[in-house]
Amino acid sequence: MPRTVLLTGFEPFGGLAFNPALEIAKALQDASIDDLRIRSEILPVAFEGHAARLEKLIREAAPVLVVSLGLYGGEDMIRLERIGVNLADFDLADNAGLKLRSSPIETSGPAARMATLPCDEIRQALLTRGIPARLSNTAGAYLCNATLYSTLRICAEQPQKPRCGFIHLPYATQQVAAMLVDETPNELTVVSPDAVLPSLPLELMIEAVKIAIRTSMTT
Repeated sequence: MPRTVLLTGFEPFGGLAFNPALEIAKALQDASIDDLRIRSEILPVAFEGHAARLEKLIREAAPVLVVSLGLYGGEDMIRLERIGVNLADFDLADNAGLKLRSSPIETSGPAARMATLPCDEIRQALLTRGIPARLSNTAGAYLCNATLYSTLRICAEQPQKPRCGFIHLPYATQQVAAMLVDETPNELTVVSPDAVLPSLPLELMIEAVKIAIRTSMTT
């Protein structure tokens, strides 16, 4: 019987019409990698109740691996997050309209939790494939970080503790092209013909996520 990988992506946010994390999760729904079957779930960009949603998904899926995806506009390569911190601090409102300042994610939680994916090995596998990737010691203080921090706790509490981590993605190439055609400012960036908007093709990012999953289960 195939083992389950829980793959999460976020809905669009901040005025954007497209989120590569959502598109990659949708593209890999029910995909098979060796003896693994991917179960994809799309998360709302809403801080309130995020941990309860994650706990429900992980309990239902009973995965051996949890990989969460998020967009980091301005990044120019695949970014492997190594640390989730106990901090929610964002001026960009979530999709429920919430903004937070210097708030703990868990009032009695530790200052930080370390991702349990083999990030060094994943980076090396991506570079070998010709996909640019870097290690990161900060997942920010928005929903991406909150997801990593909370998921690490939830995974550690499961009878069979799944590996867990977070991957930040740049804009998708076709997304940037559409943004430049539209030339409409949004909350994340003022788009103009001379804007610096690094990106990767969506198909290459899908391949990167597959490599990350396979490496996580064979290392």
